[in-house]
Amino acid sequence: MTTHLDTRRDHACLIVHGPDQPGIVAAVTALVTRNLGNIVTLDQYSDNPEGGEFFQRVVFHRPDLQAALPEIEADLDKTLGPLKMEWRLTDQSIPKRMAILVSTSDHCLLELLWRHRRGELAVTIPMVISNHTNTAEDVRSFGIPFFHVPSQGPDKSAAEAKIVELLKGNVDFVVLARYMQILSESFLEEVGVPVINIHHSFLPAFIGAAPYRKAKERGVKLIGATSHYVTEDLDEGPIIEQDVARVTHAMTAADLQARGAYVERAVLSRAVQWHAEDRVIRHGNHTIVFT
Repeated sequence: MTTHLDTRRDHACLIVHGPDQPGIVAAVTALVTRNLGNIVTLDQYSDNPEGGEFFQRVVFHRPDLQAALPEIEADLDKTLGPLKMEWRLTDQSIPKRMAILVSTSDHCLLELLWRHRRGELAVTIPMVISNHTNTAEDVRSFGIPFFHVPSQGPDKSAAEAKIVELLKGNVDFVVLARYMQILSESFLEEVGVPVINIHHSFLPAFIGAAPYRKAKERGVKLIGATSHYVTEDLDEGPIIEQDVARVTHAMTAADLQARGAYVERAVLSRAVQWHAEDRVIRHGNHTIVFT
């Protein structure tokens, strides 16, 4: 089976972000050309051509990329530094290391594990961590290590410390695949990598327990899901992806929940794929997503 990583050998992804000004595109394309690269895709966006911010994603092929990276990076510093542009260059053949945190609901977890096994996600999964054990057998059937870290009571510091110990230095980002614990600001700081969450799009209308029952009682006509980066402000981080599905009065609360789980799986999978492929640029509390 051909995977995303097979087709990305000797491909680099360059992310450029900074103050919009004339000449950025010309400077970047000329840089790629003089470093013997061939541009495969180029996407760009300016939020205001007069004093706004400029965002660009360039994927290019360069034979023997690994050997050429130091020279290309030095050229980027020299070329984009005077333009006050920030940049990030990644070798697309190297998968990002993604840890998954989960509680009892397994639908998002299994979707990610299945897509990973099929080679549809440019990631490795060094571990799955859960505060319950019901998903352990399924996770291990995919050949992925499973760690049980209980988290009970109001003081979560011991559990968070153990999770940090497992994650730190071993992952490039973390996915909360229906991990039903609130992470502290200190946890996010100590982990030091992006954390992606998924939740139903009823927030804040139907917070707390039994949201689908509450939605049924209100007669909702649309349900959906939101995937976003986690910040210290609960469920208010930069949004990566959203989607909705239409529902009817004839559907039970269980029907709504099943439809919602389907949307959650799709939304989270897209968010993970886009992050893994360096398609998402965070800017303040929102994102630019080159899909």
